[in-house]
Amino acid sequence: MDLTELLEIGQKERANRKSIRVRCCTAAACASSDSETLKKSLDDGLKQSGLENTVEICSVGCMKFCGRGPLVEIEPDGLLYQQVKPEQAPAIIAALKGTSINESNGLNPLDPKHPFFSLQQPIVLENSGKLDPERIEEYIAVGGYQQLYHVLHEMTPPEVVDEISKSGLRGRGGGGFPTGLKWATVAKMPGDQKYIICNADEGDPGAFMDRSVLESDPHRILEGMAIAGYAVGANHGYIYVRAEYPLAIKHLQKAIVQAKKYGLMGSQIFDSHFDFKIDIRVGAGAFVCGEETALIQSIEGGRGNPRPRPPYPAQSGLWKCPTLINNVETFANIAAIIREGAEWYASIGTEKSKGTKVFALTGKVRNTGLIEVPMGIPLRQIVEEMGGGVPYGEVKAVQTGGPSGGCIPAELFDTPVEYDSLTQLGTMMGSGGMIIMDTETSMVDVAQFYMEFCRGESCGKCIPCRAGTVQMYKLLTKILDREATFADLEKLEELCGMVKATSLCGLGQTAPNPVLSTLRYFRQEYLELLQDSPNGKV
Repeated sequence: MDLTELLEIGQKERANRKSIRVRCCTAAACASSDSETLKKSLDDGLKQSGLENTVEICSVGCMKFCGRGPLVEIEPDGLLYQQVKPEQAPAIIAALKGTSINESNGLNPLDPKHPFFSLQQPIVLENSGKLDPERIEEYIAVGGYQQLYHVLHEMTPPEVVDEISKSGLRGRGGGGFPTGLKWATVAKMPGDQKYIICNADEGDPGAFMDRSVLESDPHRILEGMAIAGYAVGANHGYIYVRAEYPLAIKHLQKAIVQAKKYGLMGSQIFDSHFDFKIDIRVGAGAFVCGEETALIQSIEGGRGNPRPRPPYPAQSGLWKCPTLINNVETFANIAAIIREGAEWYASIGTEKSKGTKVFALTGKVRNTGLIEVPMGIPLRQIVEEMGGGVPYGEVKAVQTGGPSGGCIPAELFDTPVEYDSLTQLGTMMGSGGMIIMDTETSMVDVAQFYMEFCRGESCGKCIPCRAGTVQMYKLLTKILDREATFADLEKLEELCGMVKATSLCGLGQTAPNPVLSTLRYFRQEYLELLQDSPNGKV
């Protein structure tokens, strides 16, 4: 395979496209609303319509407005229909046969200028909802794998690392560590064997960003991993994905087979001296395996327990070899940075938080789904404009960062969404879950929910996390049962500090965050539940 052959595949794919494409989302969210049956109904209707020469029905990935699925879009007119039922397929076919396909025929259209769409800036999601994720030819037709060719033939590995460093990209898995610095560390490590790991063990409640990217654009991840492998000197990659994501696994498996078939994975890629292969490892759903050292243990076949650091995986990781670990969204940014340049990417976002961030917008909000916004966008703009606010009452808080994050009250919604500003509020960016809460939500209930989650997901290796999360959960339950006193509240705060300071890994170190943030901003709700509080029961 050379560049000419790659371009010919893309040209052929574009030439064979019909003038009208009806895109039907079959990603997990829409599939749960029976979009597969809808797709079949559309196929059957097309066969009976006589429009096969001008119209094609395409299965595509996530169209982002997940709460309004199944979604169907007609290209090139840009018509987007929401909550389409299988029995409404004939209405779409009828509209296509009419003098104007702008007639909705009783369908429920969505305004493409809706703030949910218009305020997004897609980089990671630029292909999501537009391509058939099971056809490599569609990815190649939009420039796929050209950046891999570019780095292999026109850039040295240090130049690739330098480009990622200058872009300012930070790890999108939650910690926000500078990606270029991590790549540079692995690149300078001695040894003939190095590894690349894509952490797709997305476990935060309410988060589905990585799943959607894997389901919708799997080749983007493969290309990003291969570029990383070339940059740091690794020839073998692993994608660690949880078993609860069967569609993502299916699409990844098919993508790897297709890439091998075209010579884009394997030996001497693009007639270069670079070899790279990717394997999939399916995790059993342990939240702690999102921690990189526990993830490594799991890939090696052991129990997913974290280990002390240093040494860091960049120094001694998978099978004691230097290992680069980034999450799905981080790898999904790589090809775009190489294509457009580091300066372009660094021009988006803020001084210390460059680029965009993908969030799963969920909870008590009118518009739920997947959004990609530039770093620095005010939280209020996401919640009130893109999300449309809450259906009833008023917004009370937003929870970011999953079990490792915290709750931000409505009066602080003018805060820009970036790594440092969220940390100052006692929460974190996390992998991208964003859960909206209204005034009916009990913040003590929220704290108990996340503590119950952390208690159940603790691996038990270190005592502070194993025992501390249990004791914190019991104290929160005692408070909710109105059986606690001020002394219990003080003990809860003391336990939070101890678990945070002495736990072995990030799970325990961040587990107290939901409690601490709700105590910080909603302390009165705790006080009203105490026995010896003037506002509590007597």
